[in-house]
Amino acid sequence: MLAVILAVMAFVGWRWWHNHPPYGPEALAIKSSLQIVGHEEAQAALGDKVNAPVSDGRDQLVLGQVSWQTPPKPLDGGYFAIFLIDKRTNLKPGSFSASSPLQEAVGLGSAGVDNKIAKRYSWLQGAGDVREGNIWTSYGSRLAVSDGDASPLTFVAAFPYVDGPLRAVVHVPTAPVAISDLLLALVYMGPDGQVYWAQRLQG
Repeated sequence: MLAVILAVMAFVGWRWWHNHPPYGPEALAIKSSLQIVGHEEAQAALGDKVNAPVSDGRDQLVLGQVSWQTPPKPLDGGYFAIFLIDKRTNLKPGSFSASSPLQEAVGLGSAGVDNKIAKRYSWLQGAGDVREGNIWTSYGSRLAVSDGDASPLTFVAAFPYVDGPLRAVVHVPTAPVAISDLLLALVYMGPDGQVYWAQRLQG
């Protein structure tokens, strides 16, 4: 019986350690900004190695930057997930362009583990899948940064202008959009899909 109790206590202790964040958001002194820009300004911010999203006259481009101090510990298989969400629809942009001092450390996409974020934080519902009837579907993308030295991160998200009834069937945020419509967040994810913490940066 004693052996069982000790085993349970050891498991509980391991689970606490496994899910315990190595540090909190205050250790990073995160700074961020968002603004609506034209194509030339977006391209200048990204630099000459990354192309800004294609846009026409009625589309909008949102330029963002997130910076942080060097983390106290390496990410070691974890990553920072950067979410830009349109609060009007809880949708994520379909495409980003992003630049960083460590370009190879920046990725774009989505993952099933993002649903754990939406479940844990009510204000980040847009991080997860979208329910359509009895089906959950993933739309849009977020950025993932796998190296703590990849700051500052500069990105441009496209908000296409969609006219008429097509707006109801497009599963990405559309123009016109205001900065006040947007939520920007950084989530620290562990190497085994742990959601360490989420920090609201804008919105």
